Amino acid sequence: MKNQQIADLFSAMADLLEILGESLFRVNSYRKAARVLEELAEDIEAVAAADRLTEIEGIGDSTAGKIRQYLAEGRIEQYDKLKAQVPPDLPGLLDVPGLGPKTVAKLWKQASVTSVAELRAALDKSPERLLAVEGLGPKKLDQIRQSLAFQAEAGGRIRLNTARELAERLLADVRRAPGAQRATFAGSLRRGKETIGDIDLLCQADANRAAKIIQRFAASEGVERVLAAGATKGSVVLTGGVQADLRVVEPASYPAALMYFTGSKEHNIRLRELAVQKGWKLNEYGLFDGEKRFKAGEEADLYARLGLAYVPPELREDRGEVEAARDAALPELLEDGDLRGDLHMHTTASDGHNSIDEMIDACRAKGYKYLAICDHSKSQVQAHGLDEKRLAAHVEAIRKSARRHKDILVLTGVEVDIFKDGSLDFSDDVLAGLDFVTASAHSALAMSGPEATKRLIRAAEHPCVHCIGHPTGRMINSRPGMEIDVAELARAAAANGVALEINAHPVRLDLRDVHVRAAVEAGAKLVINTDAHSTDQLDLMGYGVTTARRGWARKGDVLNTLTPAQLRKWLGTKRK
Repeated sequence: MKNQQIADLFSAMADLLEILGESLFRVNSYRKAARVLEELAEDIEAVAAADRLTEIEGIGDSTAGKIRQYLAEGRIEQYDKLKAQVPPDLPGLLDVPGLGPKTVAKLWKQASVTSVAELRAALDKSPERLLAVEGLGPKKLDQIRQSLAFQAEAGGRIRLNTARELAERLLADVRRAPGAQRATFAGSLRRGKETIGDIDLLCQADANRAAKIIQRFAASEGVERVLAAGATKGSVVLTGGVQADLRVVEPASYPAALMYFTGSKEHNIRLRELAVQKGWKLNEYGLFDGEKRFKAGEEADLYARLGLAYVPPELREDRGEVEAARDAALPELLEDGDLRGDLHMHTTASDGHNSIDEMIDACRAKGYKYLAICDHSKSQVQAHGLDEKRLAAHVEAIRKSARRHKDILVLTGVEVDIFKDGSLDFSDDVLAGLDFVTASAHSALAMSGPEATKRLIRAAEHPCVHCIGHPTGRMINSRPGMEIDVAELARAAAANGVALEINAHPVRLDLRDVHVRAAVEAGAKLVINTDAHSTDQLDLMGYGVTTARRGWARKGDVLNTLTPAQLRKWLGTKRK
Protein backbone atom coordinates (compact mmCIF):
# COMPACT_ATOMS: atom_id res chain seq x y z
CA MET A 1 0.00 0.00 0.00
CA LYS A 2 1.22 3.46 -0.93
CA ASN A 3 -1.14 5.28 1.45
CA GLN A 4 1.59 6.35 3.86
CA GLN A 5 3.99 7.47 1.13
CA ILE A 6 1.35 9.77 -0.38
CA ALA A 7 0.24 10.98 3.06
CA ASP A 8 3.84 11.92 3.86
CA LEU A 9 4.05 13.98 0.66
CA PHE A 10 0.83 15.86 1.45
CA SER A 11 2.10 16.52 4.97
CA ALA A 12 5.38 17.80 3.53
CA MET A 13 3.50 20.05 1.10
CA ALA A 14 1.49 21.48 4.00
CA ASP A 15 4.73 22.25 5.84
CA LEU A 16 6.24 23.92 2.77
CA LEU A 17 3.11 25.99 2.19
CA GLU A 18 3.19 27.18 5.81
CA ILE A 19 6.90 28.02 5.57
CA LEU A 20 6.12 30.04 2.43
CA GLY A 21 3.34 31.93 4.19
CA GLU A 22 0.44 30.57 2.17
CA SER A 23 -3.15 30.74 3.46
CA LEU A 24 -4.05 28.67 6.50
CA PHE A 25 -7.06 27.25 4.64
CA ARG A 26 -4.80 25.81 1.96
CA VAL A 27 -2.33 24.47 4.52
CA ASN A 28 -5.09 22.77 6.50
CA SER A 29 -6.61 21.19 3.38
CA TYR A 30 -3.30 19.45 2.70
CA ARG A 31 -2.98 18.37 6.33
CA LYS A 32 -6.50 16.95 6.27
CA ALA A 33 -5.71 15.01 3.10
CA ALA A 34 -2.57 13.61 4.75
CA ARG A 35 -4.52 12.54 7.84
CA VAL A 36 -7.28 10.94 5.79
CA LEU A 37 -4.77 8.98 3.72
CA GLU A 38 -2.88 7.81 6.83
CA GLU A 39 -6.08 6.47 8.36
CA LEU A 40 -7.56 5.00 5.19
CA ALA A 41 -8.03 1.26 5.68
CA GLU A 42 -8.29 0.54 1.95
CA ASP A 43 -5.40 0.44 -0.49
CA ILE A 44 -5.33 3.83 -2.20
CA GLU A 45 -4.37 2.19 -5.51
CA ALA A 46 -7.53 0.07 -5.39
CA VAL A 47 -9.64 3.13 -4.55
CA ALA A 48 -8.12 5.05 -7.44
CA ALA A 49 -8.61 2.13 -9.84
CA ALA A 50 -12.30 2.05 -8.89
CA ASP A 51 -12.51 5.83 -9.50
CA ARG A 52 -13.63 6.40 -5.90
CA LEU A 53 -10.99 8.91 -4.70
CA THR A 54 -13.38 11.84 -4.43
CA GLU A 55 -15.79 9.72 -2.39
CA ILE A 56 -13.29 9.91 0.47
CA GLU A 57 -14.09 12.79 2.82
CA GLY A 58 -11.38 15.45 2.49
CA ILE A 59 -10.28 14.39 -1.02
CA GLY A 60 -11.45 16.82 -3.71
CA ASP A 61 -10.75 16.86 -7.43
CA SER A 62 -7.41 18.67 -7.08
CA THR A 63 -6.14 16.33 -4.37
CA ALA A 64 -7.36 13.29 -6.32
CA GLY A 65 -5.40 14.51 -9.34
CA LYS A 66 -2.22 14.69 -7.29
CA ILE A 67 -2.80 11.19 -5.94
CA ARG A 68 -3.32 9.83 -9.45
CA GLN A 69 -0.13 11.54 -10.62
CA TYR A 70 1.86 9.90 -7.82
CA LEU A 71 0.42 6.48 -8.59
CA ALA A 72 1.28 6.89 -12.27
CA GLU A 73 4.63 8.69 -12.07
CA GLY A 74 5.93 8.23 -8.52
CA ARG A 75 5.97 12.02 -8.01
CA ILE A 76 3.69 15.00 -7.39
CA GLU A 77 4.54 18.02 -9.51
CA GLN A 78 3.19 20.46 -6.92
CA TYR A 79 5.56 19.05 -4.29
CA ASP A 80 8.53 19.49 -6.63
CA LYS A 81 7.52 23.12 -7.31
CA LEU A 82 7.13 23.94 -3.62
CA LYS A 83 10.42 22.29 -2.71
CA ALA A 84 12.19 24.35 -5.38
CA GLN A 85 11.09 27.54 -3.61
CA VAL A 86 13.04 26.86 -0.41
CA PRO A 87 16.70 26.00 0.29
CA PRO A 88 17.23 22.25 -0.24
CA ASP A 89 18.05 21.39 3.40
CA LEU A 90 15.49 23.70 5.00
CA PRO A 91 12.76 21.03 5.42
CA GLY A 92 15.23 19.02 7.53
CA LEU A 93 14.78 21.61 10.29
CA LEU A 94 11.22 20.35 10.72
CA ASP A 95 12.64 17.08 12.03
CA VAL A 96 14.05 18.91 15.05
CA PRO A 97 11.55 18.42 17.92
CA GLY A 98 9.88 21.72 18.79
CA LEU A 99 10.51 23.44 15.44
CA GLY A 100 7.37 23.98 13.42
CA PRO A 101 6.96 25.54 9.97
CA LYS A 102 6.50 29.08 11.31
CA THR A 103 9.70 28.97 13.37
CA VAL A 104 11.61 27.40 10.49
CA ALA A 105 10.42 30.20 8.22
CA LYS A 106 11.65 32.81 10.71
CA LEU A 107 15.03 31.09 11.07
CA TRP A 108 15.40 31.16 7.30
CA LYS A 109 14.21 34.70 6.66
CA GLN A 110 15.49 36.45 9.80
CA ALA A 111 18.71 34.55 10.58
CA SER A 112 19.65 32.92 7.24
CA VAL A 113 19.60 29.46 8.86
CA THR A 114 18.74 26.93 6.16
CA SER A 115 19.84 23.56 7.57
CA VAL A 116 20.31 21.62 10.79
CA ALA A 117 24.08 21.99 10.42
CA GLU A 118 23.74 25.78 10.20
CA LEU A 119 21.44 25.78 13.22
CA ARG A 120 23.97 23.81 15.26
CA ALA A 121 26.74 26.20 14.18
CA ALA A 122 24.67 29.26 15.10
CA LEU A 123 23.85 27.85 18.53
CA ASP A 124 27.54 27.20 19.17
CA LYS A 125 29.17 30.26 17.64
CA SER A 126 26.61 33.05 17.20
CA PRO A 127 23.56 32.56 19.43
CA GLU A 128 22.97 36.31 19.35
CA ARG A 129 21.95 35.91 15.69
CA LEU A 130 19.23 33.49 16.78
CA LEU A 131 18.13 35.67 19.69
CA ALA A 132 17.31 38.36 17.13
CA VAL A 133 14.69 36.06 15.59
CA GLU A 134 11.14 36.91 16.59
CA GLY A 135 9.92 34.59 19.35
CA LEU A 136 13.31 33.05 20.18
CA GLY A 137 14.65 33.74 23.66
CA PRO A 138 17.35 32.07 25.77
CA LYS A 139 14.90 29.48 27.12
CA LYS A 140 13.75 28.52 23.61
CA LEU A 141 17.37 28.20 22.45
CA ASP A 142 18.10 25.86 25.36
CA GLN A 143 15.09 23.74 24.35
CA ILE A 144 16.38 23.61 20.76
CA ARG A 145 19.82 22.49 22.01
CA GLN A 146 18.18 19.71 24.03
CA SER A 147 16.08 18.69 21.02
CA LEU A 148 19.14 18.46 18.80
CA ALA A 149 20.93 16.34 21.38
CA PHE A 150 17.89 14.07 21.68
CA GLN A 151 17.62 13.81 17.89
CA ALA A 152 21.29 12.82 17.61
CA GLU A 153 20.81 10.14 20.27
CA ALA A 154 17.81 8.66 18.43
CA GLY A 155 19.45 9.09 15.02
CA GLY A 156 18.69 6.56 12.35
CA ARG A 157 16.36 4.34 14.38
CA ILE A 158 12.77 3.75 13.33
CA ARG A 159 9.77 3.00 15.48
CA LEU A 160 8.72 -0.57 16.22
CA ASN A 161 5.55 -0.49 14.11
CA THR A 162 7.34 0.88 11.05
CA ALA A 163 10.03 -1.79 11.31
CA ARG A 164 7.40 -4.49 11.80
CA GLU A 165 5.48 -3.42 8.69
CA LEU A 166 8.64 -3.33 6.56
CA ALA A 167 9.80 -6.71 7.88
CA GLU A 168 6.43 -8.37 7.26
CA ARG A 169 6.41 -7.22 3.62
CA LEU A 170 9.91 -8.59 3.08
CA LEU A 171 9.08 -11.84 4.85
CA ALA A 172 6.03 -12.34 2.66
CA ASP A 173 8.35 -12.39 -0.37
CA VAL A 174 10.88 -14.65 1.33
CA ARG A 175 8.22 -17.15 2.41
CA ARG A 176 6.90 -17.37 -1.15
CA ALA A 177 10.35 -18.29 -2.48
CA PRO A 178 10.70 -21.95 -3.51
CA GLY A 179 12.52 -23.92 -0.82
CA ALA A 180 11.87 -21.51 2.06
CA GLN A 181 10.84 -23.71 4.99
CA ARG A 182 10.31 -21.12 7.72
CA ALA A 183 11.25 -17.49 8.11
CA THR A 184 10.96 -14.81 10.76
CA PHE A 185 12.49 -11.57 11.91
CA ALA A 186 15.23 -11.54 14.53
CA GLY A 187 17.28 -8.83 16.24
CA SER A 188 15.80 -6.00 18.28
CA LEU A 189 12.57 -6.27 16.27
CA ARG A 190 11.92 -9.77 17.57
CA ARG A 191 12.78 -8.58 21.08
CA GLY A 192 10.18 -5.83 20.69
CA LYS A 193 12.41 -2.83 21.32
CA GLU A 194 10.68 0.50 20.83
CA THR A 195 13.08 1.58 18.07
CA ILE A 196 14.96 -0.49 15.52
CA GLY A 197 18.23 0.18 13.69
CA ASP A 198 18.57 -2.50 11.00
CA ILE A 199 15.98 -5.17 10.21
CA ASP A 200 17.32 -8.72 10.65
CA LEU A 201 15.54 -11.60 8.93
CA LEU A 202 16.25 -15.32 9.10
CA CYS A 203 15.14 -18.10 6.76
CA GLN A 204 15.54 -21.88 7.01
CA ALA A 205 16.23 -23.67 3.74
CA ASP A 206 18.46 -26.31 2.23
CA ALA A 207 21.79 -24.98 0.96
CA ASN A 208 20.94 -25.51 -2.71
CA ARG A 209 17.94 -23.18 -2.37
CA ALA A 210 19.61 -20.33 -0.48
CA ALA A 211 20.93 -18.22 -3.37
CA LYS A 212 17.54 -18.08 -5.12
CA ILE A 213 15.87 -17.02 -1.87
CA ILE A 214 18.41 -14.23 -1.47
CA GLN A 215 17.69 -13.09 -5.04
CA ARG A 216 13.95 -13.04 -4.30
CA PHE A 217 14.62 -10.94 -1.19
CA ALA A 218 16.84 -8.49 -3.11
CA ALA A 219 14.08 -7.98 -5.70
CA SER A 220 11.37 -7.21 -3.13
CA GLU A 221 9.18 -4.14 -3.47
CA GLY A 222 10.61 -1.20 -1.57
CA VAL A 223 14.26 -2.16 -2.09
CA GLU A 224 16.11 0.95 -3.17
CA ARG A 225 19.63 -0.45 -3.31
CA VAL A 226 21.21 -3.91 -3.05
CA LEU A 227 24.34 -3.93 -0.89
CA ALA A 228 25.03 -7.65 -1.16
CA ALA A 229 23.34 -10.73 -2.59
CA GLY A 230 25.56 -13.71 -1.83
CA ALA A 231 25.06 -17.43 -1.40
CA THR A 232 23.59 -17.24 2.12
CA LYS A 233 23.25 -13.54 3.01
CA GLY A 234 21.63 -10.55 1.39
CA SER A 235 21.69 -6.90 2.46
CA VAL A 236 19.51 -4.15 1.01
CA VAL A 237 18.63 -0.54 1.70
CA LEU A 238 14.92 0.14 1.66
CA THR A 239 13.16 3.31 0.57
CA GLY A 240 13.68 5.67 3.49
CA GLY A 241 17.21 4.46 4.20
CA VAL A 242 16.55 1.46 6.48
CA GLN A 243 18.92 -1.47 6.00
CA ALA A 244 17.55 -5.01 5.99
CA ASP A 245 19.63 -8.19 6.16
CA LEU A 246 18.53 -11.75 5.37
CA ARG A 247 20.45 -14.85 6.33
CA VAL A 248 19.51 -18.26 4.98
CA VAL A 249 20.66 -21.19 7.13
CA GLU A 250 20.32 -24.95 6.92
CA PRO A 251 17.72 -26.70 9.15
CA ALA A 252 20.27 -28.04 11.66
CA SER A 253 21.54 -24.51 12.37
CA TYR A 254 18.24 -22.63 12.40
CA PRO A 255 17.47 -22.74 16.16
CA ALA A 256 20.98 -21.58 17.11
CA ALA A 257 20.97 -18.94 14.38
CA LEU A 258 17.62 -17.62 15.57
CA MET A 259 18.91 -17.45 19.13
CA TYR A 260 22.16 -15.76 18.06
CA PHE A 261 20.66 -13.17 15.70
CA THR A 262 17.80 -12.34 18.08
CA GLY A 263 20.31 -11.24 20.72
CA SER A 264 20.77 -9.17 22.65
CA LYS A 265 24.55 -9.23 22.52
CA GLU A 266 24.69 -9.18 26.32
CA HIS A 267 22.23 -12.07 26.61
CA ASN A 268 24.21 -14.10 24.08
CA ILE A 269 27.43 -13.56 26.01
CA ARG A 270 25.79 -14.98 29.13
CA LEU A 271 24.65 -18.07 27.20
CA ARG A 272 28.08 -18.62 25.69
CA GLU A 273 29.62 -18.38 29.17
CA LEU A 274 27.29 -21.16 30.37
CA ALA A 275 28.29 -23.30 27.40
CA VAL A 276 32.00 -22.74 28.10
CA GLN A 277 31.50 -23.73 31.74
CA LYS A 278 30.26 -27.10 30.49
CA GLY A 279 33.15 -27.46 28.07
CA TRP A 280 30.94 -26.73 25.06
CA LYS A 281 30.82 -24.10 22.33
CA LEU A 282 27.74 -22.07 21.35
CA ASN A 283 27.58 -20.01 18.17
CA GLU A 284 25.16 -19.22 15.33
CA TYR A 285 25.67 -22.72 13.88
CA GLY A 286 24.74 -24.70 16.97
CA LEU A 287 25.74 -25.94 20.41
CA PHE A 288 28.80 -28.19 20.16
CA ASP A 289 30.63 -30.66 22.35
CA GLY A 290 33.88 -30.79 20.41
CA GLU A 291 32.86 -31.61 16.84
CA LYS A 292 29.51 -33.03 17.88
CA ARG A 293 26.54 -30.72 17.42
CA PHE A 294 23.69 -31.27 19.85
CA LYS A 295 20.40 -31.87 18.10
CA ALA A 296 17.89 -29.03 18.46
CA GLY A 297 14.61 -28.46 16.67
CA GLU A 298 13.75 -25.23 18.48
CA GLU A 299 15.46 -22.60 20.62
CA ALA A 300 13.91 -24.17 23.72
CA ASP A 301 16.02 -27.29 23.15
CA LEU A 302 19.21 -25.22 23.37
CA TYR A 303 18.07 -23.42 26.52
CA ALA A 304 17.18 -26.76 28.12
CA ARG A 305 20.59 -28.22 27.22
CA LEU A 306 22.18 -25.22 29.00
CA GLY A 307 20.05 -25.88 32.08
CA LEU A 308 17.68 -22.99 31.52
CA ALA A 309 13.97 -22.53 31.02
CA TYR A 310 13.06 -21.02 27.66
CA VAL A 311 13.53 -17.25 27.74
CA PRO A 312 10.96 -15.31 25.67
CA PRO A 313 12.64 -12.95 23.19
CA GLU A 314 11.28 -9.83 24.91
CA LEU A 315 13.29 -10.63 28.05
CA ARG A 316 16.67 -11.24 26.40
CA GLU A 317 18.41 -8.06 27.58
CA ASP A 318 20.63 -9.42 30.41
CA ARG A 319 18.39 -7.90 33.06
CA GLY A 320 18.29 -10.95 35.31
CA GLU A 321 16.48 -13.27 32.91
CA VAL A 322 19.33 -15.82 32.75
CA GLU A 323 19.37 -16.22 36.53
CA ALA A 324 15.57 -16.43 36.61
CA ALA A 325 15.61 -19.07 33.85
CA ARG A 326 18.20 -21.07 35.78
CA ASP A 327 16.11 -20.91 38.96
CA ALA A 328 12.77 -21.61 37.23
CA ALA A 329 11.67 -18.13 38.34
CA LEU A 330 10.75 -16.51 35.04
CA PRO A 331 7.32 -14.83 35.14
CA GLU A 332 4.45 -16.22 33.11
CA LEU A 333 4.22 -13.23 30.81
CA LEU A 334 1.06 -11.50 29.69
CA GLU A 335 -0.34 -12.74 26.36
CA ASP A 336 -2.33 -10.85 23.72
CA GLY A 337 -5.37 -12.99 24.38
CA ASP A 338 -5.43 -12.08 28.07
CA LEU A 339 -6.85 -8.60 27.44
CA ARG A 340 -10.60 -8.22 27.70
CA GLY A 341 -11.05 -4.55 26.84
CA ASP A 342 -9.61 -1.14 26.04
CA LEU A 343 -10.15 1.69 28.52
CA HIS A 344 -8.88 4.74 26.60
CA MET A 345 -10.23 5.77 23.22
CA HIS A 346 -11.60 8.89 21.55
CA THR A 347 -14.60 9.68 19.34
CA THR A 348 -15.75 12.50 17.10
CA ALA A 349 -16.83 14.31 20.27
CA SER A 350 -13.20 15.52 20.57
CA ASP A 351 -10.45 14.65 18.08
CA GLY A 352 -11.43 11.09 17.16
CA HIS A 353 -12.62 10.03 13.72
CA ASN A 354 -15.37 7.55 14.57
CA SER A 355 -18.65 7.70 16.43
CA ILE A 356 -19.45 6.11 19.78
CA ASP A 357 -21.35 3.28 18.10
CA GLU A 358 -18.55 2.66 15.60
CA MET A 359 -15.98 2.35 18.41
CA ILE A 360 -18.29 -0.02 20.30
CA ASP A 361 -18.83 -2.19 17.21
CA ALA A 362 -15.08 -2.30 16.54
CA CYS A 363 -14.35 -3.36 20.13
CA ARG A 364 -16.98 -6.09 19.91
CA ALA A 365 -15.43 -7.32 16.68
CA LYS A 366 -12.13 -7.71 18.53
CA GLY A 367 -13.84 -9.88 21.12
CA TYR A 368 -13.63 -7.30 23.90
CA LYS A 369 -16.03 -7.44 26.82
CA TYR A 370 -15.79 -3.75 27.76
CA LEU A 371 -14.47 -0.35 26.75
CA ALA A 372 -14.24 3.18 28.09
CA ILE A 373 -14.82 6.28 25.97
CA CYS A 374 -12.37 8.93 27.21
CA ASP A 375 -12.50 12.06 25.08
CA HIS A 376 -10.39 15.14 25.86
CA SER A 377 -11.25 17.76 28.46
CA LYS A 378 -11.76 21.48 27.81
CA SER A 379 -8.11 22.62 28.10
CA GLN A 380 -7.25 20.61 24.98
CA VAL A 381 -8.70 23.27 22.71
CA GLN A 382 -6.76 22.07 19.67
CA ALA A 383 -8.29 18.61 20.21
CA HIS A 384 -11.80 20.05 20.45
CA GLY A 385 -11.85 19.21 24.16
CA LEU A 386 -15.19 19.03 25.94
CA ASP A 387 -16.41 21.65 28.40
CA GLU A 388 -18.82 20.70 31.18
CA LYS A 389 -21.93 21.19 29.06
CA ARG A 390 -20.66 19.22 26.08
CA LEU A 391 -19.29 16.50 28.38
CA ALA A 392 -22.71 16.07 30.01
CA ALA A 393 -24.35 15.67 26.59
CA HIS A 394 -21.60 13.26 25.51
CA VAL A 395 -22.01 11.13 28.63
CA GLU A 396 -25.74 10.87 27.95
CA ALA A 397 -24.98 9.84 24.35
CA ILE A 398 -22.58 7.13 25.59
CA ARG A 399 -25.19 5.81 28.01
CA LYS A 400 -27.80 5.79 25.28
CA SER A 401 -25.46 3.77 23.07
CA ALA A 402 -24.66 1.45 25.97
CA ARG A 403 -28.36 0.64 26.32
CA ARG A 404 -28.38 -0.45 22.67
CA HIS A 405 -25.27 -2.62 23.10
CA LYS A 406 -26.12 -4.75 26.11
CA ASP A 407 -23.63 -7.51 25.22
CA ILE A 408 -20.60 -5.31 25.97
CA LEU A 409 -19.90 -3.07 28.97
CA VAL A 410 -19.59 0.55 27.82
CA LEU A 411 -18.10 2.94 30.39
CA THR A 412 -18.42 6.71 30.39
CA GLY A 413 -15.09 8.44 30.84
CA VAL A 414 -12.82 11.35 30.07
CA GLU A 415 -9.14 12.02 29.52
CA VAL A 416 -8.83 14.95 31.89
CA ASP A 417 -5.82 17.24 31.68
CA ILE A 418 -3.37 17.39 34.58
CA PHE A 419 -2.27 20.97 35.11
CA LYS A 420 1.28 21.94 36.03
CA ASP A 421 0.47 21.92 39.76
CA GLY A 422 -1.22 18.50 39.61
CA SER A 423 -4.78 19.82 39.72
CA LEU A 424 -7.31 18.66 37.13
CA ASP A 425 -9.28 20.30 34.34
CA PHE A 426 -12.72 19.41 35.78
CA SER A 427 -14.25 19.76 39.23
CA ASP A 428 -14.68 16.79 41.54
CA ASP A 429 -18.44 16.83 41.01
CA VAL A 430 -18.05 16.47 37.25
CA LEU A 431 -15.48 13.67 37.52
CA ALA A 432 -17.48 11.79 40.14
CA GLY A 433 -20.28 11.30 37.63
CA LEU A 434 -18.07 9.29 35.26
CA ASP A 435 -17.31 5.56 35.27
CA PHE A 436 -13.63 5.79 34.34
CA VAL A 437 -11.31 8.81 34.60
CA THR A 438 -7.93 8.89 32.90
CA ALA A 439 -5.75 11.83 33.95
CA SER A 440 -2.98 12.84 31.54
CA ALA A 441 -0.40 15.60 31.20
CA HIS A 442 -0.33 17.23 27.77
CA SER A 443 1.55 20.46 28.50
CA ALA A 444 4.53 21.71 30.56
CA LEU A 445 6.36 18.47 29.73
CA ALA A 446 9.81 20.05 30.15
CA MET A 447 9.46 20.53 33.91
CA SER A 448 12.09 19.04 36.22
CA GLY A 449 11.91 15.42 37.36
CA PRO A 450 10.97 16.05 41.01
CA GLU A 451 8.31 18.60 40.02
CA ALA A 452 6.89 16.28 37.36
CA THR A 453 6.75 13.38 39.81
CA LYS A 454 4.90 15.48 42.41
CA ARG A 455 2.52 16.66 39.71
CA LEU A 456 1.53 13.12 38.71
CA ILE A 457 1.38 11.89 42.31
CA ARG A 458 -1.07 14.66 43.18
CA ALA A 459 -3.24 13.54 40.27
CA ALA A 460 -2.97 9.89 41.38
CA GLU A 461 -4.12 10.90 44.86
CA HIS A 462 -7.31 12.44 43.48
CA PRO A 463 -10.27 10.32 44.63
CA CYS A 464 -11.94 10.37 41.21
CA VAL A 465 -8.94 9.28 39.11
CA HIS A 466 -8.66 5.66 37.96
CA CYS A 467 -5.68 5.87 35.62
CA ILE A 468 -2.64 8.06 34.86
CA GLY A 469 -2.43 8.20 31.07
CA HIS A 470 0.87 8.08 29.12
CA PRO A 471 2.72 9.16 32.30
CA THR A 472 5.90 10.70 30.87
CA GLY A 473 4.27 12.33 27.85
CA ARG A 474 7.07 11.24 25.56
CA MET A 475 6.91 10.85 21.77
CA ILE A 476 9.44 8.29 20.51
CA ASN A 477 12.16 9.85 18.32
CA SER A 478 10.51 13.23 18.79
CA ARG A 479 10.06 14.26 22.44
CA PRO A 480 11.78 12.77 25.49
CA GLY A 481 8.95 13.54 27.93
CA MET A 482 9.16 14.12 31.66
CA GLU A 483 11.88 12.37 33.68
CA ILE A 484 9.66 11.12 36.46
CA ASP A 485 10.53 8.83 39.35
CA VAL A 486 8.40 5.92 38.20
CA ALA A 487 8.94 3.85 41.35
CA GLU A 488 7.72 6.74 43.53
CA LEU A 489 4.73 7.35 41.27
CA ALA A 490 3.96 3.62 41.21
CA ARG A 491 3.97 3.42 45.01
CA ALA A 492 1.53 6.35 45.15
CA ALA A 493 -0.64 4.76 42.46
CA ALA A 494 -0.72 1.45 44.33
CA ALA A 495 -1.62 3.19 47.57
CA ASN A 496 -4.51 5.01 45.91
CA GLY A 497 -5.88 2.22 43.73
CA VAL A 498 -4.85 3.93 40.50
CA ALA A 499 -3.56 2.14 37.39
CA LEU A 500 -0.60 3.37 35.34
CA GLU A 501 -1.16 3.28 31.61
CA ILE A 502 1.00 1.57 29.04
CA ASN A 503 -0.11 3.61 26.05
CA ALA A 504 0.11 1.13 23.19
CA HIS A 505 0.41 3.66 20.39
CA PRO A 506 3.88 3.01 18.90
CA VAL A 507 4.63 6.74 18.92
CA ARG A 508 4.26 6.68 22.72
CA LEU A 509 4.75 3.21 24.34
CA ASP A 510 4.48 5.07 27.62
CA LEU A 511 5.16 3.64 30.17
CA ARG A 512 8.25 2.20 28.51
CA ASP A 513 9.62 -1.26 29.29
CA VAL A 514 11.95 -0.41 32.19
CA HIS A 515 9.25 1.77 33.72
CA VAL A 516 6.80 -1.13 33.48
CA ARG A 517 9.14 -3.33 35.45
CA ALA A 518 9.66 -0.63 38.09
CA ALA A 519 5.90 -0.20 38.38
CA VAL A 520 5.33 -3.96 38.72
CA GLU A 521 8.01 -4.23 41.39
CA ALA A 522 6.41 -1.33 43.27
CA GLY A 523 3.05 -3.11 43.26
CA ALA A 524 1.15 -0.80 40.92
CA LYS A 525 -1.60 -1.98 38.63
CA LEU A 526 -1.05 -1.44 34.92
CA VAL A 527 -3.62 -0.85 32.18
CA ILE A 528 -2.79 -1.25 28.48
CA ASN A 529 -4.77 1.09 26.24
CA THR A 530 -4.52 2.10 22.61
CA ASP A 531 -5.60 5.74 23.02
CA ALA A 532 -7.33 5.01 19.71
CA HIS A 533 -8.58 7.98 17.71
CA SER A 534 -10.13 5.71 15.06
CA THR A 535 -11.36 2.13 14.85
CA ASP A 536 -8.24 0.90 13.05
CA GLN A 537 -6.00 2.20 15.84
CA LEU A 538 -7.57 -0.36 18.18
CA ASP A 539 -5.28 -2.81 16.37
CA LEU A 540 -2.24 -1.19 18.02
CA MET A 541 -2.85 -3.02 21.31
CA GLY A 542 -0.20 -5.66 20.54
CA TYR A 543 2.58 -3.08 20.81
CA GLY A 544 1.46 -2.33 24.35
CA VAL A 545 1.44 -6.04 25.18
CA THR A 546 4.98 -6.36 23.82
CA THR A 547 6.10 -3.44 26.01
CA ALA A 548 4.42 -5.01 29.03
CA ARG A 549 6.18 -8.31 28.37
CA ARG A 550 9.53 -6.52 28.09
CA GLY A 551 8.76 -5.14 31.56
CA TRP A 552 8.14 -8.66 32.96
CA ALA A 553 4.40 -8.00 33.39
CA ARG A 554 2.05 -10.90 34.07
CA LYS A 555 -1.67 -11.21 33.47
CA GLY A 556 -2.43 -10.38 37.09
CA ASP A 557 -0.54 -7.09 36.84
CA VAL A 558 -2.87 -5.68 34.19
CA LEU A 559 -6.26 -4.16 34.96
CA ASN A 560 -7.90 -4.88 31.62
CA THR A 561 -7.41 -8.62 31.95
CA LEU A 562 -10.24 -8.60 34.52
CA THR A 563 -13.70 -9.88 33.66
CA PRO A 564 -16.45 -7.25 33.42
CA ALA A 565 -17.71 -8.24 36.88
CA GLN A 566 -14.21 -7.98 38.36
CA LEU A 567 -13.67 -4.61 36.67
CA ARG A 568 -16.95 -3.28 38.08
CA LYS A 569 -15.86 -4.41 41.53
CA TRP A 570 -12.49 -2.69 41.13
CA LEU A 571 -14.17 0.52 40.01
CA GLY A 572 -16.60 0.33 42.94
CA THR A 573 -13.77 -0.14 45.43
CA LYS A 574 -12.05 2.98 44.08
CA ARG A 575 -15.13 5.16 44.67
CA LYS A 576 -15.86 3.96 48.25
